[in-house]
Amino acid sequence: MDIAVTRKRNKMRGQQRGRSVDAVALQQVLELLGDKPRRRDLLIEHLHLIQDKYGHISAEHMTALASEMKLAPTEVYEVASFYHHFDLVKEGHHAPPELTVRVCDSVTCQLNNAHELIKALDGKYEGKIRIQPVPCVGRCEQAPVAVVGTNPIPFANIDKVSQAVANDQRHADAPDCIKYEDYVKTGGYQLAKNIADGSLDKETVLTTLEDSGLRGLGGAGFPAGRKWRIVGDQPAPRIMAVNIDEGEPGTFKDRYYLERDPHRFFEGMLIAAQVVGTDAIYIYLRDEYAGIRKSMAEELDKLHANPPVELPHIELRRGAGAYVCGEESAMIESIEGKRGMPRLRPPFVAQVGVFGRPTLEHNMETLYWVRDLIEKGADWFTSHGRNGRKGLRSFSVSGRVNKPGIHLAPAGITVKELIAEYCDGMLDGHNFYGYFPGGASGGILPASMGDIPLDFDTLNEYGCFIGSAAIMIFSDQDKARDLALNAMKFFEHESCGKCTPCRVGTSKAVKLMSKQDWDQPLMKELSQTMCDASICGLGQAASNPMQCVLNYFPEELAQETE
Repeated sequence: MDIAVTRKRNKMRGQQRGRSVDAVALQQVLELLGDKPRRRDLLIEHLHLIQDKYGHISAEHMTALASEMKLAPTEVYEVASFYHHFDLVKEGHHAPPELTVRVCDSVTCQLNNAHELIKALDGKYEGKIRIQPVPCVGRCEQAPVAVVGTNPIPFANIDKVSQAVANDQRHADAPDCIKYEDYVKTGGYQLAKNIADGSLDKETVLTTLEDSGLRGLGGAGFPAGRKWRIVGDQPAPRIMAVNIDEGEPGTFKDRYYLERDPHRFFEGMLIAAQVVGTDAIYIYLRDEYAGIRKSMAEELDKLHANPPVELPHIELRRGAGAYVCGEESAMIESIEGKRGMPRLRPPFVAQVGVFGRPTLEHNMETLYWVRDLIEKGADWFTSHGRNGRKGLRSFSVSGRVNKPGIHLAPAGITVKELIAEYCDGMLDGHNFYGYFPGGASGGILPASMGDIPLDFDTLNEYGCFIGSAAIMIFSDQDKARDLALNAMKFFEHESCGKCTPCRVGTSKAVKLMSKQDWDQPLMKELSQTMCDASICGLGQAASNPMQCVLNYFPEELAQETE
């Protein structure tokens, strides 16, 4: 080794390397963290504390947090920069305006002129307030939606938003849900008590779930009873992770139920923990649901203060704006305080999940129905259904209908029946033209294919799927190709970047779809590559809307060519 290099290295030994810790920033971080643990898995929670307090995360605060948590600053930066809800400010750069107004520009909000609202707000505030177009905020039945700070403004217009800004209405209110004491008065948690004292056999619960045919309601549709048996057979300690990220454009069912009856979900969660034998539960709630986070925290405190049964360890974790964390392994990475990137499988999360332990992963709504299924029996659930299908589905319906919202309807109902019987028909002046049967990723079908039963597996042969049952209806005043482009822009924005087919494929697709003339052979080839080679469901399903326009709306492409 060169002597000069050796001397230089010896001289540098003992000197601090990298960015020095700012004393003021460190004191501020210490005050925010208080006596909270400095565990690595709490990194995202601690970043939220800084973001909430200062409206951004400065380089000084990041360095101070890294020092306090004994992490490399690069570790903190790579996590913070992954999530859309953390505003990172480099040294010498200006922080964003104190107040941000986020305006949803996803499919249903686009149908309701969100882009015009964004332009009007930009013109009014001229940079004094940050106006930020954002993906779906989970309130599609109230489109267009703006969020002032964390306060959602339904059916937003410039007057409503301006009034909220002027009155400093920037914090979401907790919903008026069924409280713990009222839930208990109506028989709440009695089933959990019965399991605890042995008067209700765990095997009976498992058999009821299996006989009902209840499947995971987050999108994948894996049989719930079978999942409980699989995880229960794994070695202890076992963990449960509940996914309430609900980022799929068009989906808002989890929000709907949590705003009304959170303890029905909590009881289903506790029953699952008892039957499967999990020692800890992590509830992962999307960050956009600030009001629900308040009410859930309050009701969980009541549950801990007066537990109906022995409780496992329960933590309410907060997402940070990453659609990909709806994928189970990406959510688990986020719970562990990392970037929400999907894992390669095997091993599956039932074997190696949160902190390397066997994990029961569920969507919130799946657990929400557990109490009803056990009390009323499997036959109650299977007695519902149409067109040879069994069960009930919570359809999140939005778009050009008179009555958007959550409609609990028989599995197997068709979209035409759903519109006529539950949504009071189409809006005046609008004729049914097409629909997304399963959110942005579930594909697009024309009205002529509106008699297909809506349920798991019934749409697969058409290149679509029901997923979380988010039904977005559009009319003859809309173009399928424009809505497909909106969906593809969403996937481009939300791709985690881990795999090339998704990262590059979504970007390339947006460019191709933005052209007047679509290069159909190239688009079909790109679609197949994304589907075959992407790591997770995001990339595998991202091309569905584009492919469906090619398959089912050729007249739109022909018109543009002419």
